[in-house]
Amino acid sequence: MKNLSQTNYSSALDTIRNLKAKYGATWNSINSENAARMVAQNRFTSGLDIAKYTAAIMRKDMADYDADPSQYTQSLGCWHGFVAQQKMIAVKKHHKTTDKKYLYLSGWMVAALRSEFGPLPDQSMHEKTVVPALIKEIYEFLRQADAVALNDLFRRLENGENVQDEIDNFETHVVPIIADIDAGFGNEEATYLLAKKMIEAGACAIQIENQVSDAKQCGHQDGKVTVPHEDFVAKLNAVRYAFLELGIEDGIIVARTDSEGAGLTQKLPVSKEAGDLASQYLAFIEAEEIAITEAKEDDVLLKRDGKLVRPVRLANGLYKFKEGTNIDRVVLDCITSLQNGADLLWIETPTPNVRQIAHMVNRVKAVIPNAKLVYNNSPSFNWTLSFRKQVYEEMLLEGENMTAYDQNNLMDAQYDGSELCHRADQKIKSFQMDGAKEAGIFHHLITLPTYHTTALHMNDLTEGYFGEDGMLAYVREVQRQEIRKGVSCVKHQRMAGSDLGDDHKTFFAGDKALKAGGEKNTSNQFETTTTNTKVKQTMKIPA
Repeated sequence: MKNLSQTNYSSALDTIRNLKAKYGATWNSINSENAARMVAQNRFTSGLDIAKYTAAIMRKDMADYDADPSQYTQSLGCWHGFVAQQKMIAVKKHHKTTDKKYLYLSGWMVAALRSEFGPLPDQSMHEKTVVPALIKEIYEFLRQADAVALNDLFRRLENGENVQDEIDNFETHVVPIIADIDAGFGNEEATYLLAKKMIEAGACAIQIENQVSDAKQCGHQDGKVTVPHEDFVAKLNAVRYAFLELGIEDGIIVARTDSEGAGLTQKLPVSKEAGDLASQYLAFIEAEEIAITEAKEDDVLLKRDGKLVRPVRLANGLYKFKEGTNIDRVVLDCITSLQNGADLLWIETPTPNVRQIAHMVNRVKAVIPNAKLVYNNSPSFNWTLSFRKQVYEEMLLEGENMTAYDQNNLMDAQYDGSELCHRADQKIKSFQMDGAKEAGIFHHLITLPTYHTTALHMNDLTEGYFGEDGMLAYVREVQRQEIRKGVSCVKHQRMAGSDLGDDHKTFFAGDKALKAGGEKNTSNQFETTTTNTKVKQTMKIPA
């Protein structure tokens, strides 16, 4: 995608030259070319610029998906700006484009890793201000990645390399963020205020769930309590008003329903006429028929089908839904959300099963044909076990002899090389494409991947470094791998902006600039000469 044209540099150059002419000799030390270069390296001057740009990308991608379901989008959850930056640098390196690649901001990881209260569970106990702060941080790191990469290109251009086309067609590292606002952190006004801060930081897509905000639970835990549709619609409205107030006309709202796993509600809505939303919600409440003489003092009673019923109420005041109504509630939640301003849906499920997801989404599509889903490819699922169970059942139906497998212990490592394992892994590999084509999944994300990769890599490094391998564990498993694979951070000084800062200091102070990139900079050790098996060549390690 071409998104940095030479006209940006040229127009900036013209503007600065005109300003120099206007202000005369006092601006003589300002080099027009250097200033225009800095403008080109900093395309986005505010979070709202980013939100407008990325919202347009998402809208285009949604239209592309409607035309061809194989054109789904993906993201990984990132808990720090540096993690997001390295992800997008790697995306560009390995896949040559950021097209259809997003970022996800997980409320779970904000709670677990970014709260000043320390590590917290995913229950909306963390400070709400941490969420927009992380969005801002992520985009600062992505913009720095732009500046560093473009600075390298301008350096090469000055050294006589023909990289003008790469500059003219530079693709930014800035991509859409789908940002988790949990259940809105309070009432609809609180939701509106927080949504504004998130949008101002750069969020073009806000995900909000239909749980009670002060009783919020992780979608993969028990004890979830949902709110009546009217309450949730009010929060959808609050987010839309925030987008419109800030001029983000294409802003995306992702409406999440937790009804599949939620068995409780906090309050009973008021029905004004038969069949309205409140009436449909009340119909899901578990209740027992009673006579008026059986009613206790202060009981809550409903009239249902001409009979008096008493809703089942727990000691904590919460009401129970009828068993087996969860899928019907999911479908109604989704349809209602799309009919009231949501753009995308998010359905939490107990396992990653394309057929189960499709069963719900197709019911929604019967009413709203272009309904699209954001789906959490969650680490809370045991993917290996789930898909081995699915394949086990399929193989049984196909008449396969399954006596070699213990159905109650399919995670056992002894099955890792089996036909069952092979077929399950193939289903995991195709899960995203299958879900996109068969279950309306527009966007696949993993909420907590970088939480788990950090833990895994620290486990592996710690084992060797504090064991017999000592420093070799770091060199062999980290630094040498960075060199071999061309990971940008092998030259960490450059990635942190040292080369960029040297050039800026030269712009500002000329020959007087005190620069870090001289002969004694140890990063020069990563400029190596290697021998390829086919051809000997001098190779500069990508950084």
